[in-house]
Amino acid sequence: MSDQQRITVRVPAKINISLAVGPLRADGFHELTTVFQAVDLYDVVTAERAEGIALAVQGPEATGLAADDTNLAWRAAALLAEAGQSRAGVALHVSKFIPVAAGLAGGSGDAAAALLACDRLWGLGTPMAELDALAARLGSDVTFALYGHTALGTGRGERLSPISTTSEFHWVLAVASRGLSTPSVYRELDRQRQATGVPADGAAPDRVVAALQAGDYTALADAMGNDLQPAALALAPELARTLEAGVSAGALGGMVAGSGPTCVFLAQDRATAQSIARDIQASGTCRFAVAVLGNVAGARPATLPADQ
Repeated sequence: MSDQQRITVRVPAKINISLAVGPLRADGFHELTTVFQAVDLYDVVTAERAEGIALAVQGPEATGLAADDTNLAWRAAALLAEAGQSRAGVALHVSKFIPVAAGLAGGSGDAAAALLACDRLWGLGTPMAELDALAARLGSDVTFALYGHTALGTGRGERLSPISTTSEFHWVLAVASRGLSTPSVYRELDRQRQATGVPADGAAPDRVVAALQAGDYTALADAMGNDLQPAALALAPELARTLEAGVSAGALGGMVAGSGPTCVFLAQDRATAQSIARDIQASGTCRFAVAVLGNVAGARPATLPADQ
């Protein structure tokens, strides 16, 4: 048992630079081949000793988010307690800065942060391979949130292969006024494919990987893509205006992020990203836009003031 009373973990949002969606599997999930990158928009999860499990959620992006056992952070704590045969309790506090239902894996990140925080709070010393397995049980993106940086994901996205790149990448996130349900977007993709007869091949993103390894922004902008984008646009057609606004503002390329409805744009440098974010926000085509840095670390313990 650890003698620490409080552990704070910071966890980044993720984007999918490439997302190829394969056929529907027997378990109800789609086979995916995706390139993840972690960006410096963070949630903060604090774990404190308590009886049982409790959860509080606050912050600018907390509206409408459940603070009960349906929340992934709560489920992560309960799963770790069961796996580690721990009777210790925890009060979790989530400060939400990553928008909900935005295709940025905020909920998955909170689960990864809760796993790491509770493991340290309870002094379990769970091997990373076991945390990986627990993360995969919680959701497709939770494993990546533990590691961050840049990686190739296969299976449901939980099988990771790191992509070696020393470059930093500058992105703009344009966050929509309403969320999109990930299952709804996948159902719409299946409907479109059935209607058009377009095959689901789940192609490997070789050009994206090569561009990332070379730090070649122009090649990356040309290669990035998202099989879910047509489905997201069908469910939220207003996103087409956001994409147009970003390209008009000078982005090298843009697309819907994951299952949406956030749109993500690649910029040549930090100053350009900040300018693009201002122009997109001024266009009125999104709730807010922010410049972020890509290729950052995943969930990590953080030392923060007591009121954060």
